[in-house]
Amino acid sequence: MVLLISALNFGLVFAILAIGVYISFRIFHFPDITADGSFALGAAVTTTLLVQGCNPTLATLGGFASGMLAGTTTGVLHTKFKINGLLSGILVMTALYSVNLHVLGRSNVSLSEPQTLPKSWTQMLGTLLGDSPRHDLFGWTVGTQDIAVLLFMLCLVIAIGFGLFVFLQTNLGTAMRAAGDNPQMIRALSASDERLLIFGLALANGLIALSGSLLAQYQEFADVQMGIGMVVWGLASVIIGESLVGSGSPKFGVLIAGTIIGSILFRMMIAIALRCGLNPNDLKLITAFFVFIALTAPKWLQATSTSKLASATDEKK
Repeated sequence: MVLLISALNFGLVFAILAIGVYISFRIFHFPDITADGSFALGAAVTTTLLVQGCNPTLATLGGFASGMLAGTTTGVLHTKFKINGLLSGILVMTALYSVNLHVLGRSNVSLSEPQTLPKSWTQMLGTLLGDSPRHDLFGWTVGTQDIAVLLFMLCLVIAIGFGLFVFLQTNLGTAMRAAGDNPQMIRALSASDERLLIFGLALANGLIALSGSLLAQYQEFADVQMGIGMVVWGLASVIIGESLVGSGSPKFGVLIAGTIIGSILFRMMIAIALRCGLNPNDLKLITAFFVFIALTAPKWLQATSTSKLASATDEKK
């Protein structure tokens, strides 16, 4: 049960990352590699503010704002300086490594002493359940902090997913989706597709940085290298989610829900692999393998289904 709840908590934290990746890669079709840098930036900014005694909520919002700034930088490089989108993200991601080092002051910083959001959530839940650090949950003994993080992260992820769903139906959200699908039409309507792209990348990287901020607080440390491979993680969650609900689904609300579920399932697969004895040094390798399976399995299944249908048609003839 402890492994299950821990995997769920990590999956919910990374679900916010996956939603950010969904915005850049699926709504705008923009290959934004900034995610690796903005994820660590959110963690670094929040950690530094917490160490200096800042309120956890304000520190977390500071991490979100820093991610928006990183995404805005990538958007400006692409739209105003006409730099290739992929290269723009690489440039910002590379620069952010040094920025994160300066923000943290060293390669990693502990958060065992400062007050964090998970600690605040644990204290709030403790007043309801009692002072015991562990509680019985369906016959399993689980720590109060794990229960608190699970409940509050579930509420936060649902709120973010629902908020994005509502936002994408507003005039601005509809314009963003249109800019991603058909930028020529947006320009024909005298709207600026460049501004919409910049705003979309800012929002996406803000959510990615928020995920990094929450992860640092949950595991109680921040590291400058914690963002490596996060864009792959986010893409894997999006792809798994699309495989579950169907990539051709016209309802973006269903795709957002699928992205969240995909993040949780992906983390569960990683947890099971580690539980079965996977060397932690091979974590990135198994992550790449899972992404490969997620990318190829739907096409293979579709090809198999088409082949069987063709064979059945030939037999009837």
